[in-house]
Amino acid sequence: MNLPLPPVLVVDDEKNMRLSLKTVLADEGYAVRLVESAEEALTLLGREDFFMVITDARLGGMNGYEFLARTRAQWPDLPVLMITAYATPRLAVEAIKAGAIDYLAKPFAPEELLHAVARCGERFRLLQENASLRARADETCRLDQLVGECSKIHELRQMIQTVAPTGARVLILGESGTGKELVAGALHGLSGRSQANYVRLNCAAIPETLLESELFGHEKGAFTGAMKQKPGRVEEANGGTIFLDEIADMSRPLQAKLLRFLEDGTFTRVGGTQELHVDVRLLAATNRDIIRAISENHFREDLFHRLNVVQMRLPPLRERDKDVLILAEYFLRTLSVSMNKNIRSLSRAACQKLMSHHWPGNVRELRNVIERALILETTVEIQPSSLPDFQLETRLHKIGLPKSTGQGALDDMLADAERELINSVLERNRFNLTRAAEQLKISRHALRYRMQRLNISGADEDSTASSAEGKSS
Repeated sequence: MNLPLPPVLVVDDEKNMRLSLKTVLADEGYAVRLVESAEEALTLLGREDFFMVITDARLGGMNGYEFLARTRAQWPDLPVLMITAYATPRLAVEAIKAGAIDYLAKPFAPEELLHAVARCGERFRLLQENASLRARADETCRLDQLVGECSKIHELRQMIQTVAPTGARVLILGESGTGKELVAGALHGLSGRSQANYVRLNCAAIPETLLESELFGHEKGAFTGAMKQKPGRVEEANGGTIFLDEIADMSRPLQAKLLRFLEDGTFTRVGGTQELHVDVRLLAATNRDIIRAISENHFREDLFHRLNVVQMRLPPLRERDKDVLILAEYFLRTLSVSMNKNIRSLSRAACQKLMSHHWPGNVRELRNVIERALILETTVEIQPSSLPDFQLETRLHKIGLPKSTGQGALDDMLADAERELINSVLERNRFNLTRAAEQLKISRHALRYRMQRLNISGADEDSTASSAEGKSS
């Protein structure tokens, strides 16, 4: 048996019958408890766990049918098998209607009994497994999907676990593809609202003229095409959580209405006059520079302060060092199963190529790259030839010095600028160290030294050259 089963409770006022049942069941590995009355059985059921009950229909004192009714009332999920020497079709129907899982007439073959008990055992295991899966899902939710071992991801997971139960508003910041929606889902799943609705709304994906109606709903006749009343997403999320993605793309007039909604949870549908109230937790996210949006008068500062009770910032993939390979291996495992591909590893050269890329599309880009590689790869491990050449992706990254944020030490900012510049030149030269060094007007040894100091991984010169020669031949 896969999971250990609690005992079977046998209720029969005939000693020989009790012992016979125990022998048959014990020979099949079942634990058995024996009692001679329904009253004793009810007391035992209140103290111990059993995966099923086997009872005679005729007992001294409370009979089997009364016992069945009491058991169903107090333990509705506990299966009861009834046996009797006075079997008639009418009594069998009566027993099943009363809640018995099965009905056996004496004398019966041991196989009939064991078959019924095995079905109850399998039912118990399935219920336990389902409960375990639900508990595990509630415990970890989607937090386990935030894959990575860098310090920023560790801190982020800890903050999610701390903030999720509080009900506080959270503003999630980060570049596109960094996993903002995963963070929002984890915050909902680990909160006290996890059993209620979780509603997601991408503010950039809905035309400005329809976004208010989508968010707050509308009344019949509010505008052309409004044929009937439509509740908004905030009403759908009542008691739960609403996640507004790309909130910086919301128009300023709608921002003002959202600000009012955040004050006390009240709103009015488009075209309506009745003030409605809901209880929702609001999570918001944007990939834009929110401070710049405020300074350019695209986003209300007072709304920012309302949303910014807790701020979570997701690091871009280029700042997560060896997480690139950890994520790549994670996607390789999960996607290879769904795609039915027997590929379980990345070659050393493929790892070097992945580590050398700048990843402007972040984790989403990496997932797509691994999916593409699984489609194209014909060997047992991912080769560099199955990965993109990243020429288009590299052009998405501007080569110039990064804009200063005004934060951090000068040495750190200079190191970041140097790292970005070397990565860009390596990518444009397909990781050929000799050509990259020539373009940078330094020696190959000096380039290797700088790469080591800045923790930049690059393809080995010899292997790159060999690969190029192989292709040319």
